[in-house]
Amino acid sequence: MDAETATQAPRADTHASAPEDQLPGINVVARSRADAGAASDLGPTGRALPDFPEPAPLTAHGPARIIAMCNQKGGVGKTTTTINLGAALAEYGRRVLLVDFDPQGALSVGLGIAAHQLDVTIYNLLTERGHDVRDVVRPTKVAGLDILPANIDLSAAEVQLVGEVAREQILARVLRPVLDDYDVILIDCQPSLGLLTVNALTAAHGVVIPLECEFFAMRGVALLVETIEKITDRLNPRLQIDGILATMYDGRTLHSREVVASVVEHFGDQVFHTVISRTVKFPDATLAAEPITTYDSTHKGANAYRQLARELIARGGAA
Repeated sequence: MDAETATQAPRADTHASAPEDQLPGINVVARSRADAGAASDLGPTGRALPDFPEPAPLTAHGPARIIAMCNQKGGVGKTTTTINLGAALAEYGRRVLLVDFDPQGALSVGLGIAAHQLDVTIYNLLTERGHDVRDVVRPTKVAGLDILPANIDLSAAEVQLVGEVAREQILARVLRPVLDDYDVILIDCQPSLGLLTVNALTAAHGVVIPLECEFFAMRGVALLVETIEKITDRLNPRLQIDGILATMYDGRTLHSREVVASVVEHFGDQVFHTVISRTVKFPDATLAAEPITTYDSTHKGANAYRQLARELIARGGAA
């Protein structure tokens, strides 16, 4: 017994000491939430995960609620979220229009639209008269999901719109004729806070902020929230933040858990309970030019976006 106790003692001391590769000054809130999540049935945000029921089917469509997918930092999952949230909402019987409002045209390419071959895109709707928005809208492979495509031409729109009267409200005017045709309109914004993004926020009822679970991604959120508050005050009083969505989450890393805990600490219930984990299936689905909900319907990424759609509807962010 004495020999056994003697061999166990060093092991207990080693376990009690902090790992050498652990960063100094670990956020206490993040650690406590991570420990609590292991001990009880908590979601990845450190809060009890509600049950979001499948929404009831709609008996009629429209008018649409417009949601801007916005973050001035690139590579945080705006386009991926726009595609897959739109597809998930369409699965639940909602009629959804996706608006590609980024000159890179990634949303259009991600749904199989050869936007560079199109003669008329959203750029023409913004800068020219005489076009019918319904003629520019394109169907996708997903039932109930349409797209208003864009290409590199859109990069010239900011310069051309500078001298226009009520230049911040031009996108709202473009979308007005199709509001009654859809239940939700999702706008994929470019990674900047320029005139195009201001147009999107002026047209929108709500904003979803995708936030990569990485420290540098957090730094710009305060500036974005300040911009949203200015637009609410000066241009669009109805605008509200529908939620902050943690993306590219990896629960195996302390850093991801700390970032989510810090965001929840600062923004509280504005943070969605749903978290989008990092997976190679998202770029695979993009390469196949379809949402993950059809590319790999049973994958956890597809189920995460279905849960996000249910949570958005439960919060009143969508019909």
